[in-house]
Amino acid sequence: MNPGGPPQTKRENTSYERHGDFVDDPYLWLEKEGEAVDDWVDQQNEYADSHLESVDVRERLRPQFESLARTTDYGTITAAPTGYFQEVEAAEDDQPVLYLRESLEDEREVLVDPNEFSKDATKAIGWWTVSPNGERLAYGVDEGGNELYDVTVIEVPDGTVVEELSDLGRVNPGMFAWTPDGFYYGRTGLAGEAQLEKEIRYHEHGDEPDADELVHEVDEPSTWPLLSTDRDGTHLLVALVTGWERSDLLYAEVGETELTPVITDSDHFYTPLIHGDAAYVRTDLDAPYYRFLELDLSGDVGEVDPAELPEVVPERDGIVTGATVADDRLLIQYERAAVSELEAFDLEGDHLRSIDLPGTGTVTGLSGNRDAPEAFFSYQSFDHPPAVFRYDLDTDEREDLDRPNVALEFDVSVEQVRYESADGTEVPMFVVHRDDLERNGDNPTLLYGYGGFENSLTPGFQKFGGEFLRSGGVYAQANLRGGGEFGKEWHEAARHEHKQNTFDDMIAAAEYLIDEGYTSSDRLAIQGGSNGGLTVGAVLTQRPDLMTAVCCHVPLLDMLRFHTFLLGASWTSEYGSPDDPEAYEWIKEYSPYHNLEPSEEGGPEYPAVFFKTAEGDTRVHPVHAWKMAARMQAVADGGPFLCKTNRDTGHGTGKPTWMVVEEQLDVWSFVFDRLEVEYVEP
Repeated sequence: MNPGGPPQTKRENTSYERHGDFVDDPYLWLEKEGEAVDDWVDQQNEYADSHLESVDVRERLRPQFESLARTTDYGTITAAPTGYFQEVEAAEDDQPVLYLRESLEDEREVLVDPNEFSKDATKAIGWWTVSPNGERLAYGVDEGGNELYDVTVIEVPDGTVVEELSDLGRVNPGMFAWTPDGFYYGRTGLAGEAQLEKEIRYHEHGDEPDADELVHEVDEPSTWPLLSTDRDGTHLLVALVTGWERSDLLYAEVGETELTPVITDSDHFYTPLIHGDAAYVRTDLDAPYYRFLELDLSGDVGEVDPAELPEVVPERDGIVTGATVADDRLLIQYERAAVSELEAFDLEGDHLRSIDLPGTGTVTGLSGNRDAPEAFFSYQSFDHPPAVFRYDLDTDEREDLDRPNVALEFDVSVEQVRYESADGTEVPMFVVHRDDLERNGDNPTLLYGYGGFENSLTPGFQKFGGEFLRSGGVYAQANLRGGGEFGKEWHEAARHEHKQNTFDDMIAAAEYLIDEGYTSSDRLAIQGGSNGGLTVGAVLTQRPDLMTAVCCHVPLLDMLRFHTFLLGASWTSEYGSPDDPEAYEWIKEYSPYHNLEPSEEGGPEYPAVFFKTAEGDTRVHPVHAWKMAARMQAVADGGPFLCKTNRDTGHGTGKPTWMVVEEQLDVWSFVFDRLEVEYVEP
């Protein structure tokens, strides 16, 4: 290692051919597993830590971060005939504990404690689901956040293990459906691209997993199964969702293993919510914001024309993001310009009322009690920590059940502004800061963006970011095209050949913050993760003059090879495939790894970059960050360019509390340092 400089990375004379182009890639060797790569990662971690751990503010932030991390967090509540299920992470826990209580007035009793799974708490419950009668519960356990699950089924309430199924891959609650005698489940391969090999199987309680019957195999990499059954164990509906484009709907009587086509060969989405002999099917057919059709399951179920299905709930001025049945009513969660709304309907689709929410924020975990007129949800906003609420459908009253003992001890301003992107499109953005902040053009500002896969960025409580806000920082969250903030059209506007619109929107957001006097380029940082890592990576290479720092986390950066790693082949429906000559042309124009300008060729001075990735990431391969960091360290002016690979975690789930603290200290130490923030202690 050079004193004060980054490690020297071996460059090899390697390249590959793509559609007549010879692409130089001296860091292809980092794609291979082995001792040389491990050594390189260790050296990069040491270099990154030498910067991050030397920042003066880091140890001043630590006590507050540890206190915040040890605040009790509450998951939303799921009601079943046997009681109320809830995850709670107390101050002494490194992982949330799953509890049960017979009534809301009773004390919680431990059902499953993942803190006992491993000494370092890197084994976690990634998900859980309770059977309709509440007598059994299944939970998925992964290690190091790799999102590859072993599934355990237990009896309720005593927690006795009924059975364990190992190595089911990316199975999750959407790929799990209970029956009276067992369950259907989806499983994937475990290693690398084998995760895209998917199948649906049927398991009867007591059988060995090897005896589970094959129901359906999924060959298309971008197609994923969603499984649904009714409470009485009569109907199975399978939605085969292909990318962010369409789905087929298939049916079987519970216990059967032959699926009957119901809706196929349609370029729209159909995802069901089953209640009795009716399925409420969410669709974008003639409704880009989504509506609900009704599918009758009481007779022989066969292929139908979706255009002839009766409409239950028409499209409204808000995107459908979730739904549940509570007692005899239908609750639907909408999102209007990235802000949540809740509406109640009867089962015939007549609107009953709008449900009052605490403010302008985000609803998560909506869950209805099928046996009582109540529903549960979590709510949070930029100035409201995540809290759990009970809603009484008969009295129209909202009850605050659980709220963490954390709050901003200063007044903040939360505003949703609109700005104009390069092509004139109006884009919304949340801007958050202390209400006494002066727009003097010199405030440290962090701009966050994503813009992809029809995912919306909605208001969320910045638990660790509160230290930044108190210290005079501005937090901005832009709703870039490619997301789902305005339905399918907003998503389509930045897919495939239109992906540049995402980056233009992010650039325009930064320019707006500067032009409106919030900040300057010298005091602006941008941040994004996963697809958002691509977003900030593209802005880094296209407009390095705009900001002084970049937080690029678990990113996609080598867009000419993204489809060859892990789940990458399933994302060609979003970006296009580099194997397609037409798509290759537009992808290579923005691929960050290939658009870095070397200093020796007159390249610009680049801002400081913190690449954060994870060895156990089974979605986005860490090699994206590795190769980009190596190239920047070798040929780019500016920096520093730091690359830290966390060894015991994945894309972002299941992190123990101690690890969360260290990661947050890394990120905020970098931001405070590069933006020259003067820390204001509590």
